[in-house]
Amino acid sequence: MQVRSASEVVIVCLWVAWWISWTVAALWRDRASKQPPLGSQIGYRLLGIAGFLLLFASLYPPADVPLLRVPDTIQWALVGLGAAGFAFAWWARIHLGRLWSSNVGRKADHRIVDSGPYGIVRHPIYTGIIVAAAGTAALRATAGAWMGMVLLTVGWYLKARLEERFLREQLGAERYDAYATRVPMLVPRSLFVRGNSIRPS
Repeated sequence: MQVRSASEVVIVCLWVAWWISWTVAALWRDRASKQPPLGSQIGYRLLGIAGFLLLFASLYPPADVPLLRVPDTIQWALVGLGAAGFAFAWWARIHLGRLWSSNVGRKADHRIVDSGPYGIVRHPIYTGIIVAAAGTAALRATAGAWMGMVLLTVGWYLKARLEERFLREQLGAERYDAYATRVPMLVPRSLFVRGNSIRPS
């Protein structure tokens, strides 16, 4: 990856800081009592790996050339967007506590969490990381970075779909569907509906 500006250095540092802190925080969780088959989780993982590689270090050099020159003020606004995405993901991680898992699974005392960021979207961690990836792709402005952002988004979406199918089976379809009716999956409803008054019960 060619680092072309101070803002790119900062966004890379944000990703590194998030990755290290997230890895350390993985110690703060309960073991899963049940998980879906490992084979069902390979697809989103491969998409995630490919997405990160393209986002930061395109394997095809022509794809790592900027498509346009992003003004400095917009670059720093995009850094702020990335930081906001990480902050949203961390809010969700702290709110979920020991129920969090890096893999799809159910904990012994698992329950539907519909408060805090989980009252805004059903998968706020994925939403936060997608926002950070979008800010990074827009900042780098390369074809490779945008391809990486798309692959990451598809990967998180597939993981969310798998997780929801699994939790419907484990926690009860009626309860989970009631939550899904109130709260959107990844994109806050308030972005499209002005004066949204829907709140989790």
